[in-house]
Amino acid sequence: MGLLDWIVIGIFALALIGIIAWVFMQKEETSGDYFLAGRGATWIAIGASIFASNIGSEHLIGLAGAGASSGMAMAHWEIQGWMILVLGWVFVPFYSRSMVTTMPEFLERRYNKESRTILSMISLVSYVLTKVAVTVYAGGLVFKEVFGIETMWGIDFFWISAIGLVLLTAIYTVIGGMKSVLYTSVLQTPILLLGSIIIVVLGLRALGGWDEMMRIASSVEVNEYGDSMTNLIRSNRDADFPWLGVFIGSAVIGFWYWCTDQFIVQRVLSGRDETQARRGTIFGAYLKLTPVFLFMIPGMIAFAMAQKGIVINGETFALSSSDAAFPTLVATLLPAGVKGLVVCGILAALMSSLASLFNSSAMLFTIDFYKKYRPQASERRLLHVGRVATVVVVVLGILWIPVMRSIGSVLYTYLQDVQSVLAPGIAAAFLLGVASSKPTPKGGMWGMIAGFIIGVFRIGAKVFYTTMANGAGYADVKLWASEAGVNNWFYTLFYDVNWLFFSGGMLAFSILVIIVVSRFTQAAPKLQLEGLTFSSATDLQKSATRASWNKWDVIHTVIILGITVAFYIYFW
Repeated sequence: MGLLDWIVIGIFALALIGIIAWVFMQKEETSGDYFLAGRGATWIAIGASIFASNIGSEHLIGLAGAGASSGMAMAHWEIQGWMILVLGWVFVPFYSRSMVTTMPEFLERRYNKESRTILSMISLVSYVLTKVAVTVYAGGLVFKEVFGIETMWGIDFFWISAIGLVLLTAIYTVIGGMKSVLYTSVLQTPILLLGSIIIVVLGLRALGGWDEMMRIASSVEVNEYGDSMTNLIRSNRDADFPWLGVFIGSAVIGFWYWCTDQFIVQRVLSGRDETQARRGTIFGAYLKLTPVFLFMIPGMIAFAMAQKGIVINGETFALSSSDAAFPTLVATLLPAGVKGLVVCGILAALMSSLASLFNSSAMLFTIDFYKKYRPQASERRLLHVGRVATVVVVVLGILWIPVMRSIGSVLYTYLQDVQSVLAPGIAAAFLLGVASSKPTPKGGMWGMIAGFIIGVFRIGAKVFYTTMANGAGYADVKLWASEAGVNNWFYTLFYDVNWLFFSGGMLAFSILVIIVVSRFTQAAPKLQLEGLTFSSATDLQKSATRASWNKWDVIHTVIILGITVAFYIYFW
C-alpha cells in the first residue's frame, strides 16, 4: 500500500463521514425513522442497499474461492436476480398492505403470535452467530491478506482489522440507523462495482483475455463424468453440485433469503410506496446479475493465472489457497491508487453487510420482543432501546471473534450449512401463507417447527459423523462409514443425502405438515386474513397494486429474465 492508496482511502472515509453527518442532522423521532428510514426510501436507495447488504465476506472470499476451486458451480446462487423479482411482484403488495415492520410480525398477522416468536428467535440467533460472526472473521482475513501486514503495535493485524471493522460500522449504524445503511450504500455500491471491474479487466489482460481463461478452465475436469470448471450444469451424479439438486436447493434457499429474510426485506419495507419498493427490487435484480462476473470470474482468472504461471513484477503468480484468490489479485495486480480504490470497495462490501445485520438484529429485538412485551413504551424509549440493542449485537459479534478464530474454516463451513437447513421451514410458512387462506395458524406454526427440528438433526448428524471420522483418523466421512460398516437409516437420511436434495425434501415435508395440521385445526378469522393472501385481497387493494406499476416495470423485468436465460445457455 503506497501513499496514493492511503489518500484514496482517506477520501472515501471523508465521504462516508459526510453522509453520516448529514443523516445525523436529520433527527429520528420514532422507531420507524430509525429502523425503516421513515418509510421514505426511493428505488435507487432500496436497490443499492439490497445489493450492498448482500455482498459480503461470502463473495470476497467464498465466491472467488469457489471460482478458483470448482469453477461455475456456485453461480446458480448468484444469478438470482429473478428471485428478487418474486419479492417485488408477488410479496411487496402483501407486505405493504399489512404495514408490518418485521417479517416475524407478518407471520403473527397471518398465523399467530407463537409463529412470530419462533421466527424472531431463529433469525436473531442465526444473525449474531452466523452472519455477523462469519463477516467479521472473513473481514479480518481479507484485510490481513490485502495489506500484507502480519502485526501492528505487537498485535496480530487480524484482530486490529476485524475489531476496527466492527467498531467503524457500529458507529454509523448506532448514530443513523436505517438511513445510514441506505445512503452509505448509495456511495458504497458504485465503488464496490468499479473496484471489482478493475480487477476483472486487469486480470484478463494479464492472463491473455477471456478466451484464454475459458480455454484453461474448460480443460480442467471437476468430476469423473466429464464436467469441466466452465460447466454450470453438471451430471446429476456429481457429489457436490448435481444439476437437479442445484435447481431445487438454490430455489429454496433463494426464495427464503430474497423474499422472507428480514435482512433483505427490511430495505423494501422502508420504501416510500409500493411503486418505489418494487422498482427497488428491479434495480437490485439488475445489480445482482453482476457478482458472478465481479467475484466468481476473478477466482477463475486467478486459477488460470496460477496454472499458466503468469509472471507479475518478476514473480510467478501463485495461490496459497483457493480462498486467497481475490485478495491475492488485489495485492499483486493493482497499481498505486487503484489498490486503494479496490480496498475501499472491499471495505464498503463488508461494512454495508455488517451495518445491515446490526440494524436488522436490533430491529428484531426492539419490535418483536421489547415492544411486544412493553406495548406502552414511547417512541423515544423504543429509539433508545434500538440503539442499545445495536451496541449489544456489536459486542456479541466482537466476543464471538475468538471462537471463529480458533475453529476457523471448520466452523465457517458448519455455519454456512445452518442457512440451508433453516430456509425450507420458513419458506414453506410464507409461501403457503400468502398463496392460500387455507393454512391455519397452528398449521403454519408447526410447519416451521417441523422444518427447524429436521434441520437441527441434519446439522447434528454432520457434526457427529465428522467428529467420529476425524477421531478415527479419516478426513473423508463417507470412506470411514463404508469401512466401519455405518449404513443405518439415520446416517443415510441425515448425512449421506446431498444437502441440495435434502433442502428440497425439507421444503416438501414442511409443506406437508402445514397441510395436514391445517386439516385438523381451526382456521384464522376472515378479518385477520384480509389483504394477506391472494384470495383475501379486496378489489380496492388489487386496484392499488395494479396502479403501482407500468409497462416499463414489466419491460425491465423481462430484460432481467432474458439475461438470466442467456447466462444459462452460454455456460450450460
